[in-house]
Amino acid sequence: MPKKTTTGLPTRKQILDFIATSDQPAGKREIARAFALHGHDKIALKALLKDMADEGLIDSAPGRAFHKMGGVPKVTVLRVASIDDGEVWAIPEQWHAETPAPKIRVLERGRRSALALNDRILARTEERGRGHVAHVMKKLQRSADLVLGVVRLEGERHFLTPVDKRERREFAISDLGDAQPGDLVLAEPSGRPPRVTARVDAVLGDPFAPRSFSMIAIHKHGLRDTFGDETIAEAKRVAGLPLGEEREDLTHLPIVAIDPEDARDHDDAIWARARDDGDGWDAIVAIADVSFYVRPGSSLDKEARARGNSVYFPDRVVPMLPHELSSDICSLKEGQPRAALACHLHVGKDGALNSWRFARAKICVSANIAYENAQAAMDGTAGLVDPHLVESALKPLWDCWRALLAAREKREPLELDLPERRVVLDEKGRIMSVAPRERLDAHRLVEDYMIAANVAAAKALERKKAPVMYRVHEAPSREKLVALKDYLATFDLEFALGQVIRPATFNRIIARVGPDHDGRAEIMEQLLRTQMQARYSPETLGHFGLSLGAYAHFTSPIRRYADLLVHRALVSAYQLGEGGLPAEDATRFEEIGVHISMLERRAMEAERETVDRYVAAFLADRVGQILNCRITGVQPFGFFATVLDLGGDGLVPAAILGNEYFRYDEKAQTLVGEVSGETYRMGQKLELKLAEANPASGALRFELPEGKFAGPDRQRRDRVRTAPRRGRPGNIRHQGRRR
Repeated sequence: MPKKTTTGLPTRKQILDFIATSDQPAGKREIARAFALHGHDKIALKALLKDMADEGLIDSAPGRAFHKMGGVPKVTVLRVASIDDGEVWAIPEQWHAETPAPKIRVLERGRRSALALNDRILARTEERGRGHVAHVMKKLQRSADLVLGVVRLEGERHFLTPVDKRERREFAISDLGDAQPGDLVLAEPSGRPPRVTARVDAVLGDPFAPRSFSMIAIHKHGLRDTFGDETIAEAKRVAGLPLGEEREDLTHLPIVAIDPEDARDHDDAIWARARDDGDGWDAIVAIADVSFYVRPGSSLDKEARARGNSVYFPDRVVPMLPHELSSDICSLKEGQPRAALACHLHVGKDGALNSWRFARAKICVSANIAYENAQAAMDGTAGLVDPHLVESALKPLWDCWRALLAAREKREPLELDLPERRVVLDEKGRIMSVAPRERLDAHRLVEDYMIAANVAAAKALERKKAPVMYRVHEAPSREKLVALKDYLATFDLEFALGQVIRPATFNRIIARVGPDHDGRAEIMEQLLRTQMQARYSPETLGHFGLSLGAYAHFTSPIRRYADLLVHRALVSAYQLGEGGLPAEDATRFEEIGVHISMLERRAMEAERETVDRYVAAFLADRVGQILNCRITGVQPFGFFATVLDLGGDGLVPAAILGNEYFRYDEKAQTLVGEVSGETYRMGQKLELKLAEANPASGALRFELPEGKFAGPDRQRRDRVRTAPRRGRPGNIRHQGRRR
């Protein structure tokens, strides 16, 4: 038991320690008794416990015992998540911790599969080894997770086709409600495999209508796409806050914001000029001062932390902050006075950051310029940017950037040229085009100024001995490097495992391959897969990809909660006024980092899936046509291919490849015909016939063009085995592939 106190309220840590070590359920009454609280202290304790629940430190179930978030209560409600070979696995129905909900094995006292998928149970849990097991106390009324799918009519029966392309099953619909064939619906599955049916719970409309694809992702991933009345009211109130006279006045400087033409918000602006002493440049990276408007513990702050980041779709944005802030008062718009947190930099002639300081400032952006227009102006095209701004703003920015670029090239960060797809819609949300985004010097310029400010923020906080939420990107693991060595050997490329691995190590591989190598795109993707996933953490682990020792995210507080935390830390460290970092948040950076990293991965998956759906919709009219494709993945059961310059993965089953057995080589990532030697490998370009494009799931299906099949014996083709067979040396079983 923790030591009890008899004077005043216990601290949050003391309460958490008491809950964790108590040998009985710890409710408000037990906590008050343990710490000898009376009268007004009990009222204050109630408020403190509510704050702790809002902050995610403890659960918030009224009238029940509290438990630390991240722990499993001794008695709790579980939901059956999977049934594998008779083993039942469940997850807590309510889980507000900033870590993934644990999977708990349910012990059924000898009964086999008495529970069904999505059943709810009241269970007693106990720790076993590194996990938990659950003993069923009683079965509760079912409240299943809803499945997002499209209603399909076959004969006289209706079926639900899930929009998740990883879900291979369809569900027979037991209750159609008001849904019609073709409707996008939320449905409740019930029953035990293989007899799982679905009841339509809500009709969402036409899945192929403009702007429906992002709604599919929003529902599937549980994104918070609406704000509560309290949060909106707070946003409107704080949007009217006066900027104050104590801010550094930078409104006289020709600061410009260079962004995508279709940018939904503008949270950064830049300025530079040559120093009078000839020692390089003075530069300013001015970032929207979100910490001034979003104060710790406020409704806005709690909602922003719960979202973690904004999510960007081709047709809409699901913002981290309400419109009143994200696209209005915090957005750096031309001619509008705005609150900013300014990073002042002294950039040396060699591009090194010689010094920096941070200040709260007032700015007035001279122009919002699209990347393409800024680039064209610097290339000599007149009329797109005010000539005065070209001279006073753009040219000095470019001069300073060339020094930053030289410093970047000297440290040799990872240079993977993997184009980003851009979906262009018309005013009604219809698809006009899908194409790779062009990479311009203007993009690199803004990126390098942002990197410089991010480095300065991390180093400034380190020197102040203040907490830092680093953007961490660790060096690849040995396991990944061994796999890369085996893979590169199939291209006769040597890769020594004993060397010190730096980003330049991978750049040299790209250089050896050269721009005209048939496998260049494939090798680039394999190098990307070799990298570790970036994340947020208070640990000083460096950023491998950028070849930087200290790196934080400072430049996008409108859309990333990590940046808002860095802003608050700077406000506190430099004593810049209100809105600084609370001491308690500083002690929770590790768990907050895990939480926002998870939310970032969710957002990336939702964005990627939505683009895939748009691509599938764009290709729907081209079903039956021959398309230029590239193989992006090889498995024993076939290979995946993507349409060149568009993206969107589709499967080519091994069973349609020919009249022979195709052997799978895991190291080489190939399928090789035993008789013909015909080979399908990662990165290979080939023509394929588009057999199906499903916009609801984003899935494509390809076939070989007519005449490509090796023989007319279709019955024999259908009997071709693609899994490894007994007695065949060299057949390699599929071990799975990350990504």
